[in-house]
Amino acid sequence: MKTHVLRGSKQEIAERLARIGGEIVEAIVFEDEVTLVPPDTAAHHPGDIFAEMSQLMVDVPSVDDSREAIYTRIEGE
Repeated sequence: MKTHVLRGSKQEIAERLARIGGEIVEAIVFEDEVTLVPPDTAAHHPGDIFAEMSQLMVDVPSVDDSREAIYTRIEGE
């Protein structure tokens, strides 16, 4: 079985696929997902993977999220 990597627009990929001789038995397609980022998070650095989640996060300054606090059982646990 011979493999082909086709890159380009949908139209370009379809044209190249049609020109392949022989029987096509399987295709894997990678689709870029459109992410709707709210305007207030658009200013974040592109490398910030949590930027799109910022609207869902809770910011509580008094929370002890240290490793020790997370792994120490409190009474009743």
